[in-house]
Amino acid sequence: MAADRLRGAGYETATGIGGTGVVGVLRNGEGPVVALRADMDALPVEERTGLPYASSARATDGDGNAVPLMHACGHDVHVSCLLGAAAALAADRASWRGTLLLVLQPAEEVGRGAQAMIDDGLFERFARPRVVLGQHVAPLPAGYVGLHAGPAFAASDSLRVVLHGSGGHGSRPEACVDPVVMAAATVLRLQGIVAREIAGTSTAVVTVGALHAGNKPNVIADRAELLLSVRTFEPAVRTAVLAAVERIVRAEAAASGAPRDPEISCTESFPAVVNDPEASALTRRALAGALGETRVVDPG
Repeated sequence: MAADRLRGAGYETATGIGGTGVVGVLRNGEGPVVALRADMDALPVEERTGLPYASSARATDGDGNAVPLMHACGHDVHVSCLLGAAAALAADRASWRGTLLLVLQPAEEVGRGAQAMIDDGLFERFARPRVVLGQHVAPLPAGYVGLHAGPAFAASDSLRVVLHGSGGHGSRPEACVDPVVMAAATVLRLQGIVAREIAGTSTAVVTVGALHAGNKPNVIADRAELLLSVRTFEPAVRTAVLAAVERIVRAEAAASGAPRDPEISCTESFPAVVNDPEASALTRRALAGALGETRVVDPG
């Protein structure tokens, strides 16, 4: 659908870039190359809005399970905005000069789509942009746009931690090493990283989003799994937080008498989004001219 819309607006169009990515190019004389990017993947979530256009799509996940799909993170809006901008810019070529590179990116949610498109020769096969403009929906009033120069979205690291214990019957905890207690102590200790190891002038978040262990009330499990999310802006803070997580996990396992060292792995890692100050200033002036100064806000 996206490729058809771009072709219809006069763009040179290619599909299958980096897997299922779509690229459109519109050349309009001498001038800079500007890329407009939108993510277009969905999430394994069932849409229960009751709206007539609610998603009914289904797919198979990595484990072979049939799952519902919906654009639960605004990607349908992102694609709609990009296609709308593509049509408007193609229809008003007299007002600008240069080359437009439109990028519709797959697999944003799993952190692989952008790199896959780059590895597939995005910039070599089409054009290397001077600037990339992206957007994300936000809880702002209709008609307002948020723009922040500098760090805009935090770096994100997702971690999987496996703590090993010695299982047994719940009536004999003295004969076991309880990974649930080990995990509970680890979770509490992790909450002290930001409060006691990161300066108040810096920003970091450590969230334990899941804790899985055992399935019976009278059985002590032999392992527990933690899933963590770490958010930071500064590379030095990121390094410090990740080091603190590893130190605490290993220390709590040792203090609990774990029979095996814990396993710590990074399942996803995204760098911070840092908006170039010069490009942000130019974009702000353009938006203010179109919408009015008071409708371009800094979300902080």
